[in-house]
Amino acid sequence: MRAEPTPRPERSGVRVERPGRITATDRMMNRVASILSPERIRLDLSASAKNQVFDSAGRLFGALEAVEPTRVVTSLLARENLGSTGLGQGVAIPHARLKGLRQAVAAYLRVNPAISFDAPDGKPVSELLFLLVPEQATEDHLQTLAEAAEMFNDRRFRDHLRNQFSATSVYQAFVDWPMTAA
Repeated sequence: MRAEPTPRPERSGVRVERPGRITATDRMMNRVASILSPERIRLDLSASAKNQVFDSAGRLFGALEAVEPTRVVTSLLARENLGSTGLGQGVAIPHARLKGLRQAVAAYLRVNPAISFDAPDGKPVSELLFLLVPEQATEDHLQTLAEAAEMFNDRRFRDHLRNQFSATSVYQAFVDWPMTAA
């Protein structure tokens, strides 16, 4: 007698297919998680100023995405000069469009201690989600940015994220959203 396949749950978790690589199995992954990876997550980064964090992000993207770190930093700072990307509540989402980038990518950096960032609430920032998108990807950029802002505007998600202490568990928090916000 042939066994019936096990029905898939409506919302499953994630499955580790390869060590260090987590992918969604039964549902479309949210935009932010789909462009983030544990390799682009840094926790307890020591920096005393915004420029130092941007330099760290530039080096990280440069090492993993084959883009020139100075181009990344220049693009991020140009956007930042238009107005702070600080959201408040200790969070910022620096973002930029980058000529020559093939696909959108994200990096999450947690800074300790928090740094001054000109956030609307005046609080220092300790969590930064960096978003880079191809120069022509205007709509995708806006949708990803909106989703990231929605994530970080949810106190439960922020609290959950702040209680994760490894790159894999931080990434998992992004993958599980919006479940962590429920």
